[in-house]
Amino acid sequence: MAKKVILAYSGGLDTSVAVKWLKEKGFDVICYLADVGQGQNFQVAKKRAKAAGASKMIIGNLKKEFVEEFIWPSLKANAAYESKYFLATAISRPLIAKKLVEVAHKEGAKFVAHGCTGKGNDQVRFEVSVGALDSELEVIAPVREWNLPTREAEMRYAKLHKIPVDVTKKKPYSIDKNLWGVSIESGELEDPWLEPKESAYQMTKPVGKSPNKPCYLRICFQKGIPKKINGKSLDGIKLINKLNEIGGKYSVGRSDLIEDRLVGIKSRELYEAPAANILLEAHKALEGLVLDRETLYFKEIVALRYSRLIYDGLWYTPLKEAIDRFVDYTQGFVEGAVNVKLLKGNISVVGRKSPNSLYKKELATYGKGDKFDQSLAKGFIELWGLPYKKH
Repeated sequence: MAKKVILAYSGGLDTSVAVKWLKEKGFDVICYLADVGQGQNFQVAKKRAKAAGASKMIIGNLKKEFVEEFIWPSLKANAAYESKYFLATAISRPLIAKKLVEVAHKEGAKFVAHGCTGKGNDQVRFEVSVGALDSELEVIAPVREWNLPTREAEMRYAKLHKIPVDVTKKKPYSIDKNLWGVSIESGELEDPWLEPKESAYQMTKPVGKSPNKPCYLRICFQKGIPKKINGKSLDGIKLINKLNEIGGKYSVGRSDLIEDRLVGIKSRELYEAPAANILLEAHKALEGLVLDRETLYFKEIVALRYSRLIYDGLWYTPLKEAIDRFVDYTQGFVEGAVNVKLLKGNISVVGRKSPNSLYKKELATYGKGDKFDQSLAKGFIELWGLPYKKH
């Protein structure tokens, strides 16, 4: 009887070839395809998996869980790796790993597999997460083992075994998309000197083709979570989709990043994340209004560490859980509205208000109604500068 393996299946080149390769190694391959809002044609993916030799395909609708348990925590923490990557792919991996473990238990499988390369970050995210959830499961990584050293070799293998794939030599990008954004790499993008072609981008218009008039959005937050756009209540999925649509039209959310991978190399990545970019700017602006100086400063440090935890595949760890508790405490104050202006790829926060605002006009104003006692400043400066005076 063939050994069962649960494969994290995307429907792309690597995982489609992995189905056939695993089957040739004597495995009964059950494909698990996670719907995290990538807008994929699942019927095409089903046919492709079947053509490659999968015995079963399971599609999990994870969008709601993805938003509420993975995206919102990262937003509340202001997570952005190296300031430009909003971690769309990275935060989906621990969720998919969690489901791989659940399906393996249900199907009686002792193995799980993924289609990640040996030089990427996702292999770490999947394997560390699986190990944290069930250390008894064995993980197989076909791309690290097979004798197919290039994507061209994989394409030839797919053609030989009549596995239909979308990748061509003219457009050999590796694309990962979900609700929170798109990651684009490989092909001509591997030359960091070359400007990316517009055909590489998936969800944002070129700046030159975006509207000439600005778009104004009012985003309302409750406990750090966005709830309304322009007065209309939306669930998380619809709210993110709406902002992706609007932001993409106004060319916001693009990043071209030379990124430091966990495995020690630098890579060139393109990212598109209109909703993430808009929400992070709005969220940080509201925090600036309601959180005190020391908490804000410490939270910036926490954001850097939290981003690294997500990026490095350490979602299911005690430190991540502890940071979540700190962040959740701070978010109890993050309630109010932020006005955002979008124009030609730029996001500008132009207004913010909150019932928890720490801004006091009577202290900040230079006009009528000023209640700030400026005479106190002299003594303050004397004490503040005392350690640095030359005697």
